[in-house]
Amino acid sequence: MTTTTDIIRGRVAALRAAMADRGVTACLIPSADPHLSEYLPKRWQGRKWLSGFTGSVGTLIVTADFAGVWVDGRYWVQAEQELADTGIQLMKQVAVQQVAYIDWLADTLPEGSVVAVDGQVLSLTLTRTLQQALSAKKIGLRSDVDVLDAIWPERAGLPEAPIYAHEAPFATVSRAQKLARVRERMQASGADWHFISTVDDLAWLFNLRGSDVSYNPVFVGHALLGRDEATLFIADGKLSAELTAQLAADGVSIARYELAPQRLAALPAGTSLLCDPNRVTAGLIGQLPAGVTIREELNPSTLMKACKTAEEAAHVRHAMEQDGAALCEFFAWLERAQAQGEHITELTIDEQITAARARRPGFVCPSFSTIAGFNANGALPHYRATEEAHSVISGDGLLLIDSGGQYLGGTTDITRVVPVGEVSAAQKRDYTLVLKGMMALSRARFPKGIKSPLLDSIARAPLWAEGIDYGHGTGHGVGYFLNVHEGPQVISYYAQPAPQTAMAEGMITSIEPGIYRQGQWGVRIENLVINQSAAGEFGEYLQFETLTLCPIDTRCIDLSRMRPDEIDWLNGYHAEVRARLLPLVEGEAKAWLERRTQPLA
Repeated sequence: MTTTTDIIRGRVAALRAAMADRGVTACLIPSADPHLSEYLPKRWQGRKWLSGFTGSVGTLIVTADFAGVWVDGRYWVQAEQELADTGIQLMKQVAVQQVAYIDWLADTLPEGSVVAVDGQVLSLTLTRTLQQALSAKKIGLRSDVDVLDAIWPERAGLPEAPIYAHEAPFATVSRAQKLARVRERMQASGADWHFISTVDDLAWLFNLRGSDVSYNPVFVGHALLGRDEATLFIADGKLSAELTAQLAADGVSIARYELAPQRLAALPAGTSLLCDPNRVTAGLIGQLPAGVTIREELNPSTLMKACKTAEEAAHVRHAMEQDGAALCEFFAWLERAQAQGEHITELTIDEQITAARARRPGFVCPSFSTIAGFNANGALPHYRATEEAHSVISGDGLLLIDSGGQYLGGTTDITRVVPVGEVSAAQKRDYTLVLKGMMALSRARFPKGIKSPLLDSIARAPLWAEGIDYGHGTGHGVGYFLNVHEGPQVISYYAQPAPQTAMAEGMITSIEPGIYRQGQWGVRIENLVINQSAAGEFGEYLQFETLTLCPIDTRCIDLSRMRPDEIDWLNGYHAEVRARLLPLVEGEAKAWLERRTQPLA
């Protein structure tokens, strides 16, 4: 009988044969597509197909006598399990060593070696870093070959799901207005053209949505903007005639997806192109004629879509209320099912929480795969229960639930931890420290324009004081009915405090510190917040408004570790949750909400 590991070994052997045919020493396969997306359409899930490792991030390198996947601490346990007996090694890296595999290539391969990577899925910035490191060791780089095509006969084609309009009242700024704003930025930068590949930028700019990527309502495409024209490159058959006409009325023409490289190659000499070197691939930009000047800067749309308008923020608040009401129904069911001794698994949690959201107006789909981890599984930050491997919710311990929804008026992402049976003093200690970190950052006031990575230590301080830390960032940007992970801001000391990470009014960010004890339990508490203006004697300041509306379980708190001002904040939060959600729930969900928002003494 052929096993999964046999299949993986066979695929790696086929890759090595294809490499030998092409004179390639090492093949680099990143987790990326031509749009540098986080979630990949099936066509570009080559690293997963070749290695069997299913995590969302990881880099595979294969040579004639070595194969390894580089992943950070979020995936070490998962990768070790999934790579077992495949002949592929787990290569551990910490978050600050995001390109450790490049150092490995430069230090390991002999002079004269050739590294192959598909330049169509490698950013311009990363390609330059790779080229510099390899050339210093007299190692060649080939970015003009996609070795996967030679060994993957059942490789998927382009996604075929239709594209639809994101319409008023949820689309609060018109397509024409957004195009005009981007062109103003192009003119300020002295650019004649602007090329965009990132799918969330496309969706935002053209007020369009799709379902080409799991969980994020986006579509695969490219766009080329001129000063008075725009072309959207997408696969045939994805737009209705009516929507095509609406785009044409705004000066947007449609071209086939595969024609984007040709259009870049045909740009007139003496003109200039604006692009973000971190968000466009070397393979595409390599098509430009020598006479075209590249102006490199952040895509203008990236910051524009990060700063939600007042009207968008109002829709998000409404979506949060509907999401909070759904969670009240879910948690009320969970407590009743536990009390009645029903058989509950981590898979049941996912089914029930998704069903509760689906009953709410405006719900489209989950915003990511639900993480429901009981005890030891909760210690895996990106754990996912499967039919083959999951836990039953019984006995004593902590249940961590990280979930979210896509609504027409916003994107949600929330993590709560609830007790199952008895909770130990050590578990309460960890829970309380995480809560203190989350509250500390939620209450912070800071200068407008501060680089977001610099805020990270506020949330970590209560944990650091106890000699505890966690291996992921504290916060990520969140889109408006778009990607659940959105830049440019990120709250993480692993990230560089670059100019584009400056905090601005209207940005929505998660706050999600955690503690993970391998083989025992995990704690993470997460709310979404939005930047609001605040008065400051010495300049402009910002503060967070908490958007997420769901009780934080007080049964897991060690009150002896809580200060009076922290208890006051939590009581105030629960009072607002209760006031805003009570009109949206009834029956056992209403009773649960009232019970779980009672003030602490």
